[in-house]
Amino acid sequence: MSTQKVSIRHIKAARALLGWTQDDLAEHSGVSQPTIKRLEAEGGDLGGRDETRDKIRRALEKAGIEFKNGDQPGVLLKRKR
Repeated sequence: MSTQKVSIRHIKAARALLGWTQDDLAEHSGVSQPTIKRLEAEGGDLGGRDETRDKIRRALEKAGIEFKNGDQPGVLLKRKR
């Protein structure tokens, strides 16, 4: 897994691009909705345990999200083929 930082804003933006609710992210990631709600309420970098962060990130990437860092950090939705 990449060491690239992912912020709560990235997660919320990714959910918005996918049209996902917190419940949808919970279902796709295997992380409970209360945990996602708590993490999103904190702000800053995505917190929680490494395993939890990885599950959330993998679920979003599997759905077509690409997290960008560098000069222009952000979130992209890859086109489906």
